[in-house]
Amino acid sequence: MLTMQEALARLTAYWTEHGALIVQPMNTEVGAGTLNPATFLRVLGPEPWRVVYVEPSVRPDDSRYGENPNRLQTHTQLQVILKPDPGNPQELYLGSLAAIGIDVAAHDVRFVEDNWASPALGAWGLGWEVWLDGLEITQFTYFQQAGGINLDPVSVEITYGIERIIMALQDKQHFKEIEYAPGVSYGEVFGQSEYEMSRYYLDDADIEANRKLLDIYAGEAQRMIDAGLPVPAHSYVLKCSQAFNVLDSRGAVSTAERAAEFGRMRRLAGEVAKLWVARRAELEHPLGLVVDREPAPVPATVQTGDGPRTLVFEIGTEELPPAELRNAREQLQRLVTEGLAGTRLAHGDVRVFGTPRRLIAVVPEVAAREDDHVRTVRGPKTQAPAKAVEGFARGHGVDPGALATEEFNGVEHYVLHKEETGQPAPQVLAEVLAKVTGGLRSAKNMRWNDPKLAFSRPLRWLTALWGDDVVPVAVSTLAAGRRTRLLRTANPPVVDIASAETFVETLGVNGIVADHEDRRELIVVGAQDLVYPDGRVDVTGEAALIDQITDLVEQPLPLLGTFDEGYLTLPDAVLTTVMRKHQRYLPVRDEDGKLLPMFVTVANGPVDVELVRTGNEAVLRARYEDARFFYRADLDTPLADMKARLDRLTFTDKLGSMADRAGRIGSLAITLGERLGLGSPVLARAAELVKFDLGSQLVTEMTSLAGVMAREYASHAGESRAVAEAVFEAELPRNTGDSLPRTVPGALLSLADRLDLVAGLAATVGLPTGSSDPFAVRRAVLGLLAVHRSTPELASLSLLDALALAAQPVPVSPEVLAAVGDFLAKRLEQALTEEGQPVDRVRAVLPHFARPSVADTLLAQLDVAVEDEAFAAVAAAIQRARRIVPDGTPAGYDVGVLKEPAELALHEAVTAVVLPSEPDLTQFVAATRGLVEPVNTFFDDVLVMADDPAIRAARLGLLVAVRDLGDGLLDWPQLRL
Repeated sequence: MLTMQEALARLTAYWTEHGALIVQPMNTEVGAGTLNPATFLRVLGPEPWRVVYVEPSVRPDDSRYGENPNRLQTHTQLQVILKPDPGNPQELYLGSLAAIGIDVAAHDVRFVEDNWASPALGAWGLGWEVWLDGLEITQFTYFQQAGGINLDPVSVEITYGIERIIMALQDKQHFKEIEYAPGVSYGEVFGQSEYEMSRYYLDDADIEANRKLLDIYAGEAQRMIDAGLPVPAHSYVLKCSQAFNVLDSRGAVSTAERAAEFGRMRRLAGEVAKLWVARRAELEHPLGLVVDREPAPVPATVQTGDGPRTLVFEIGTEELPPAELRNAREQLQRLVTEGLAGTRLAHGDVRVFGTPRRLIAVVPEVAAREDDHVRTVRGPKTQAPAKAVEGFARGHGVDPGALATEEFNGVEHYVLHKEETGQPAPQVLAEVLAKVTGGLRSAKNMRWNDPKLAFSRPLRWLTALWGDDVVPVAVSTLAAGRRTRLLRTANPPVVDIASAETFVETLGVNGIVADHEDRRELIVVGAQDLVYPDGRVDVTGEAALIDQITDLVEQPLPLLGTFDEGYLTLPDAVLTTVMRKHQRYLPVRDEDGKLLPMFVTVANGPVDVELVRTGNEAVLRARYEDARFFYRADLDTPLADMKARLDRLTFTDKLGSMADRAGRIGSLAITLGERLGLGSPVLARAAELVKFDLGSQLVTEMTSLAGVMAREYASHAGESRAVAEAVFEAELPRNTGDSLPRTVPGALLSLADRLDLVAGLAATVGLPTGSSDPFAVRRAVLGLLAVHRSTPELASLSLLDALALAAQPVPVSPEVLAAVGDFLAKRLEQALTEEGQPVDRVRAVLPHFARPSVADTLLAQLDVAVEDEAFAAVAAAIQRARRIVPDGTPAGYDVGVLKEPAELALHEAVTAVVLPSEPDLTQFVAATRGLVEPVNTFFDDVLVMADDPAIRAARLGLLVAVRDLGDGLLDWPQLRL
């Protein structure tokens, strides 16, 4: 059995064989190997750096007295930095796993999206968690920024979680059982320190002493910065971080203090970073400079065919996140289609495919060359000076006499007819495909060792063929060929493609399923076959998860796993959340929908099925043990104690803690209830408890369980079923299409939650623009609309009035409220049109956006009314009045001026109208249908724009009265009848 110290030695030896230096752990506490100056400082600047070191990583908040089998306050990381990116870091990493005895061909090793950021350090990067049979064992990141400085060159960080890896390799259930050295367990070596440091961090650390230390360390860090010494300055920034973490673990950091300390550490880290870069430049970069890679030479190619052939273009990547893969497929379709449209090459329809490691475009029947073409180049007008005409001709290499004339928009111009010979397909396609490659973009782009390209993940190879011929594409450091890459575990892992026509077939023969729908079908059918006849997978309910899994694999292999039935005593939501969100497993249910103790996981490619199944079962068991540990601890915690922990959770620095936010939500819900006559003891108690479960250990670990666990814990604590349901419903809807509150207290709390969020964020960070919406304000607004529309008791409530009641710790100006109103109206318009409502009717009811349920009622009435002749006649009469009355005409008129029978009849009809008290189209038509004939007679018999000003004003005023009858009901000009 490989011991832990042997694994550390082997990994260190492996990386030193690949050029890494060995340095020592930091001599003060750090939360991760990233904070060691061998990473944080060395990734800055232009010098090369390749290093490996072991780092004991101290996280006081993870203290569990050594009782939790998977959670330690000090865990062991092995840190590797590769600067610059060597071009094959994933392959090097997989080689390191082999060095400690992991057969990557037998195990399911996966790179799963996980982007890293440290706001306190002004640092971020993109990359993955690396999974070994479902177990996260490594963080793999391309650093993009540190200390607020963009990194050039980019460094690759590989951080191994050693205890996790060794527990998996040794099949241990508790970290204390790890064989650290022959005959010596991890618990025997570190158990005492784990318990005692947990005691210190959670119970015994002196709060005032650590507050003083925090200020002393910050002051010393600044003094060292001022002295121009970045290394000791960084050491004191780390001491600041540890002192802060100790205070945080003791619950001694307020919301304001958290924001202030993060800001101070970010500032200090930024100053240290700038100072380090400057000092290395002063020292003339002792380790040398990284030189940019040279552009790739254009591939040599010879066209061998003169008939139409298939084009295939493959962009090889490192593992794309599923959402980015979907977006990239759409981009590829658009870019290739537009690119070919800009040529004169005849071609068939563009088809695109995508897997985590490749984007593929296939175009059949691409002509061998472009058609010849005569292009007309417009020159100066024929009346232009002779010098202008001569200059135009000279610029195109012809005599002025070779110019012709043509008319453009009625004006004669000189023109030049240039004959352009069609170019061979490979040359034309090379230019198109180069632009496609350089044009790819993602929601968040990164850089790697290519000086010009940027994308969601590194692009590593290009395959481009037209028929049998290589298309000579060269983009920055990449040049296309006929070679593609297979699964990393294939032997060999690359293959040459004979022709474009055989490309997709060649991938398939080697196990790679290029088409998303084909992979999805293999997963669905395979999963259903595995669980039949004992259970079933809810394919419809799990559609989003299945789509995600589909884009995590190239060769799907569904596997059935089981877990101990004893875990079924945990709430269903806990079990399925772990399966779906943490592990991407498909839950299995019986015919009645009850969870069964089994799951389906999907491996990538051929693996040792029993080995991978056992590994995934062990991972799920550990996850469920964690969940059970937290669940039991929460059940023993009074609700008031959980609620008190909200003081330690920050909502935003300007809007206070989650306790502040929960208080505002509860207060607003009660105020709304009182105004609507909907107050109740249930609402009052639920308002006291709202959000309390955010202080539970289980929701802290799995935030998506917020509300679900509130109901569970409230019921267990003896609260009434109605109160438990209300605190659950306060979180609804969690996303589009989610369930909505069914009780009035739940609906009021849900509404108050979203009103508070929208008002506060609109006043502090602003409403979202573009695709960025980090606080999910759009989702909150859509939730507001959905709850109002689904709760009849809220119909009389104006959301604008409710927003004005959402008191915040910052001013909410009338301008902000108006902007929120516009935002609400646009979201309602979008929601209604997406539901299939005609656009003109939606816009006609939008004046009621603040009461969306009223808009729904009017739309339903419009659906009937448009077939009603009476409504059409009333609408026509109102529209007729609107068209003739000039804007700004005042309401009111002198009845004594009216003499004509037709105008007197209209006056009597208008004054006889009694409008409904609430917007109601049916009642409005019934009340106004008597106007139709008098209006028509009025227009037939009366000259509105009479010469006498008094008569003209009276007649116009009478029409204003007709026009305004419909005010506040519909935006009449929007209707298209």
